[in-house]
Amino acid sequence: MTHADPIQSRPITRRDVLKSGAVVGASLLARASISSAADASSPSKQVRVGVIGVSRTTNGGNGRGSQLAVTLATLPGVEVAYVCDVDSHHLEKAIEAVSKKQSKPPVGVGDFRKILDDKSIDAIAIATPDHWHTPAAILGCQAGKHVYVEKPCRQSPREGEWLLAAARKYDRHVQHGTQRRSWPGVMEGIQKLNEGTIGRVILAKSWYFNNRPNIGHGKERPAPATLDWAMWQGPAPARPYRDNVAPYNWHWFWHWGTGELGNNGVHMLDVARWGLGVDTPIRVTSAGGKYRYDDDQETPDTNNISLDFGDKTITWENRSWAEHNVRDPDYDVAFYGENGSLEIRAGGYSIYDLKGKEVSKGKGEAGDAIHLQNFVSAIRGEGKLNAEIEKGVRSATLCHLGNIAYRTGHTLHLDPKTRQILNDPEATGLWGREYQKEWEPKV
Repeated sequence: MTHADPIQSRPITRRDVLKSGAVVGASLLARASISSAADASSPSKQVRVGVIGVSRTTNGGNGRGSQLAVTLATLPGVEVAYVCDVDSHHLEKAIEAVSKKQSKPPVGVGDFRKILDDKSIDAIAIATPDHWHTPAAILGCQAGKHVYVEKPCRQSPREGEWLLAAARKYDRHVQHGTQRRSWPGVMEGIQKLNEGTIGRVILAKSWYFNNRPNIGHGKERPAPATLDWAMWQGPAPARPYRDNVAPYNWHWFWHWGTGELGNNGVHMLDVARWGLGVDTPIRVTSAGGKYRYDDDQETPDTNNISLDFGDKTITWENRSWAEHNVRDPDYDVAFYGENGSLEIRAGGYSIYDLKGKEVSKGKGEAGDAIHLQNFVSAIRGEGKLNAEIEKGVRSATLCHLGNIAYRTGHTLHLDPKTRQILNDPEATGLWGREYQKEWEPKV
C-alpha cells in the first residue's frame, strides 16, 4: 500500500527541537524531546509502533509507509515492532529497510488487526491508500492505540466526523501527517502573521506542480500472487483487479483516492488555513479538468479552487502534468496583507513590503522526523500534538469541498456554524460513501 509523494527525512536532533521550541510552546517541546532522548533506555519511555501500509512506489522507490517506518526506527526510545502490507513483496523490502535502523527486525504481517491485538503496541502509523485511513484509524483508537494517520485523514467529509469522535471517545493521541505543522521555520512564519507583521491578512495563494505520467488503460486480470486484493480494497466496495491501480495510481480514482488535492494540496491548504486562522468557507468553487492524457485517470490534472471565508480567501492551483518552471512561484504558500506579504518556502519563510522588497526571513529544518518526534513526545505525556486530528479534519475538509465542487460543477454554499453544504442534494450526496459491510466504520 503506497501513500503519498516522498518527503526527505533525517534523524531528529536536539538542535531541531530547540529551534522548534523557540517558536510556540518552546520550553515544553524542548524539554520533552531532550528528556525522551535521555531516558530512551527506560522501558517506561519506550514506544512500540506498528506501521501499516509500506508498499514501494511505481518506480520502486520507498513508499510513504516505508519512509515513516525507517524514520521512526531512528528516533530515541522507539521500536518499530511491526510493519504491515497486503503485498508480501513490498513487505519484505520494508522489513529489510527497517532492520538496518534498529537492532531488532520488525515482524511483518499482512493483516493489520494482528498489530491491534498486541497489547504491547503503543501506537500505529497508517500510510495506506486513502480509503483505509479512517477505518483503520478508528479501529486503532478502539484497540487503545495512539494513531499517526497520513493525509488526508479521511476519504469523505463524514469520515472526519467519525474519526474525530473516535479520538475523543477513546482518548487517544491522533496526529495528522501534515508535517509543516512541526517545522520550526513554518511555525515561526505563522507566528509572524499572528503578530501582525504584514497587517490584516486577506489572501492566501498556494500551488502544486508535477509531471505525472500517463497511467494508460488498465486491464482486468488476476491480482499478482503476492497481493491480497480483497484486503487491499477492504472498506471500498469490491471491484475486479486492474493492472494500473496499485501500488500508486489509486490516487487518481474516486473509489479509493482523493486526487492531487487530497494527495498534496492538503499540505498547502493546511498551512493557508492555519495562517489565516479560518475554519469553514462560506463558498467554494472549482475550475479545471482532466486534460493532458487519454487514460483512466478520473481526478483532474488541471485544477483551480477558491475558498471564500467571507473576509478572506484561499486559492490553490494544480498542474500535475508539467513540472515547475521559471515562471511559476517558487514557494508553497503566499500570504498577502495590508502591509506586505509573507511566503512559506520549504522549511522557512520570507517577508516583503508592499513594494516587494524582502525585509526579513527565517529558515528551519524540514522532513518527517521532527513531526514524528512530536507524536512520540505526546504519547509520553511530554507535549501536545502539533497536528492534532481536529486540525487535520478541518484542513482535509477543504480538499473534499474542492473535489465536490469539481465533481458536481456547482458553486458550493456552506453554513460555517454547522459546516454543512446548503441546498444542494447532489453535493450533499458526496458527503459520505458506501462501504463493504464488514468494514463500515463504527464509533
